[in-house]
Amino acid sequence: MRLRTVLATATAGLAAATCLTAAGPANADVHADVHADLHAVTATTPDSHACSPAVSVDRFSDALDKTTYDGTFVGNLSALAVDRDGSLAAVSDRSALFALDGKTLAPRAVVPLADESGAALDSEGLVVDRDGTRLISSETEPSVRRYSRDGRILDRLPVPDALKVAPAGRAVSNGTFEGLTLLPGGRTLLASMEYALAGDSAGIVRFQTWRRAEGGHFRLSRQYAYRTDAGLGVPEVQATPDGRLLVLERGFTAGVGNTVRLYLADPRRATDTSGVENLTGQDGVRLIKKTPLADIVNCPSLGATAKQPQPNPLLDNIEGMAITGYSKGRLKVLLVSDDNQNAAQTTRFYYLRVRI
Repeated sequence: MRLRTVLATATAGLAAATCLTAAGPANADVHADVHADLHAVTATTPDSHACSPAVSVDRFSDALDKTTYDGTFVGNLSALAVDRDGSLAAVSDRSALFALDGKTLAPRAVVPLADESGAALDSEGLVVDRDGTRLISSETEPSVRRYSRDGRILDRLPVPDALKVAPAGRAVSNGTFEGLTLLPGGRTLLASMEYALAGDSAGIVRFQTWRRAEGGHFRLSRQYAYRTDAGLGVPEVQATPDGRLLVLERGFTAGVGNTVRLYLADPRRATDTSGVENLTGQDGVRLIKKTPLADIVNCPSLGATAKQPQPNPLLDNIEGMAITGYSKGRLKVLLVSDDNQNAAQTTRFYYLRVRI
């Protein structure tokens, strides 16, 4: 999303990326020297890249910052997903769906996105379904639509009235479906609201689910409540192989910079809030339990530079997340920041290792 300023209180698998290289005429407008923007640092000790006891950052890449591909600006990236062939899908909130090389990040293709009337979307969440189609959320209405690989709309999922943007519902503009993930087994889809509904207590956001029915269509199912840290919203959520969730929380303070925190959350004992009109935090509702994994401000900077004030120059407007590998309770996680096509921000990829 084009993140507004909020008061923040503080913040299978991909191989190691080396550099972005042009891959023929379609890539001719990618900067030839973009490999110079990739910072890969080899750890001298296991702790040298630690952000917390549970999270470490291997490297980061600015390889796609302020580049274009096939005439389309490569940026404004809001979500990532691993495709069935190991490549990456990445969605821009300016109505573009990119295919990226899983190792180098080099763009391979771009597909324009639109709604049923041909209007642009504020695309925020992305899931590659088991048949290769793309489920994409837009926070404009909000909506979740199914697209073919070439950008044709195949289906549109129902959305509860309360989650629609006012005056149709109680959601705030630019604060609806940001995260989208498919739970293990592929039968349950989950979308995370970024901010609270009008009438709900500040910081309590709703997670909506759908269950796959006959014919593969998704039908409305349970809803859960999650409490963010003060001043933060939820830009992304990803299901772990054991059915829990990785949740990103994010905020921005002008003159200070971003706060980005990573949590492990468990919705399995949370109350179904689909019939609860107002969430007050004092209503007996069992919220999704969350456990802190890392505050990204505590990660080593790895030589990163920031174009605007940041409490750690590694930080930027982190918005997308994908789990790219899993083994024995350890995840490989890829994050990406949304540069908002702004000279003061950076499209940056972060390669994390997360112990859950």
